[in-house]
Amino acid sequence: MFDGLITIAGGILAASALIIARKPNAKVLIDKLTPYQGWIGIVMFIWGIWETLGAVRGLGLLGTSPLLWIFWMGVAVADLVVGFLLGFGLITKYTLSKNPAAEAKGQQIRAKLAVYQGLFGILAITMGALYIVWLHV
Repeated sequence: MFDGLITIAGGILAASALIIARKPNAKVLIDKLTPYQGWIGIVMFIWGIWETLGAVRGLGLLGTSPLLWIFWMGVAVADLVVGFLLGFGLITKYTLSKNPAAEAKGQQIRAKLAVYQGLFGILAITMGALYIVWLHV
């Protein structure tokens, strides 16, 4: 259940501009999550890597339960991308800062993905909620 809640929290942070545009009173709640944005992002990023590797190892499910495998990969992609976007500051600080070429490459990837941050945030909220409902009920 924790992983679904982290995915939802990260999705809310990633889609905060879209959410606040529709519900201005949501800003107060989102502001409570903002101080933890980097750490939520790091957890989501690492969890996304783990889920992606698991989904690749579980490719056999594609033949028997394709919907479950697609769902699994959707959660993995949502966690990986949103985690990267939210945790980029901490990722840069702790891993990329010693290598300028890696940092520049990371900035390029982040710039390309940032355009879709709101959409990935909505995907993460949806996948996190479905994860809780589908796998834990």
